[in-house]
Amino acid sequence: MANLIIDIGNTALKASWADGMTLGKTFRYQGERMMDFILSLTSKEKPEIMLLSSVRHFSEDCIKKLEKECERLVIINESILSYYGLPAYLTPDRAASIVASRFLFKNRGCTIFDFGTTLTIDFIDPEGNFKGGNISPGCRTRFKALNRYSKYIPLLGTPEDIVERGTDIAESVTSGVISGIMFEIEGYVSKYPENITVFTGGDAIYFAKRMKNSIFVVCNLVLMGLALMAVEYDKKD
Repeated sequence: MANLIIDIGNTALKASWADGMTLGKTFRYQGERMMDFILSLTSKEKPEIMLLSSVRHFSEDCIKKLEKECERLVIINESILSYYGLPAYLTPDRAASIVASRFLFKNRGCTIFDFGTTLTIDFIDPEGNFKGGNISPGCRTRFKALNRYSKYIPLLGTPEDIVERGTDIAESVTSGVISGIMFEIEGYVSKYPENITVFTGGDAIYFAKRMKNSIFVVCNLVLMGLALMAVEYDKKD
């Protein structure tokens, strides 16, 4: 019997069936009926462990419904974060990225970039200890903010190519946002050259293509970490 791994972030739900650390078919849902979507995943097959990582609150009624859909429901909480030596303020997805990076890059320090609604940068040392991290607006969040708080800047998206210096509004905005993020990335990478650089999240490949340094892109890093947490939690108890 497989486990069902679910990660609910600021924008979307991502889920995957997992056999141990091996991820199977993955799903993505963006909408307001997340409970219905989860129940649709378990309508034909009941997972042994359903592991839920969420930045959103689930009511007691929803939790009781989910408990009926699996043999064991695990919700990432402060107790589980403490088990992994991680502070309570970390969101579950950041914690999962750290757990997965510890597993994939044993005995190596890592700088982990997660490109989503926010851009998070987390650091672990060669022993796997969490050394803190930073948060800034994600790529699309920056475009939306410029449009929302300016009277003349249109809402733009990520361009295929950018110029060094813009000669109109669109070029100026796209170059400013993308170049700014690239400078941000390169600043962290150059400050911690001994670390392995890991990219994950929706815009990971977009920015990886613009990197000159050697990096690792692990698109399902969060789901991998959650799958590992489900296995280890089961062994623990």
